[in-house]
Amino acid sequence: MPVITKSFTLETRGNTQILDITQQVKKQILNSGLSSGIATVFVAGSTAGVTTIEYESGAINDLAAAIERLIPVSMHYDHDARWGDGNGYAHVRAALVGASLTVPFQNKQVLLGTWQQIVLLDFDNRPRSRDIIVQLIGE
Repeated sequence: MPVITKSFTLETRGNTQILDITQQVKKQILNSGLSSGIATVFVAGSTAGVTTIEYESGAINDLAAAIERLIPVSMHYDHDARWGDGNGYAHVRAALVGASLTVPFQNKQVLLGTWQQIVLLDFDNRPRSRDIIVQLIGE
């Protein structure tokens, strides 16, 4: 089975910004020449994550609020004490969400649920240029 690696870059503002990247992933699948297989979506970097959610304002706000309750910005983080960059919380958030997501596709269409979108979460405390790698395995 062929393995095809594609990528795209997004400019983000950080601070738990949640971006719908479903269309960009679909574009990579459409342009791959593959019909069916799996797509792994991976964000390079240790302060961002990838997951799925219904991308609507209520669910997005709820997710951001839940992340803040679980991993508050205002806590002490040893990373901050060591490096002084103030983004220890971002590293912990990214580690718990995870840097990648694998989704199946068939007939060049990603097999997501009706209200399910692929999202990038940028947790860092400053804007970033994020590289998203989409690796496709299929036929």
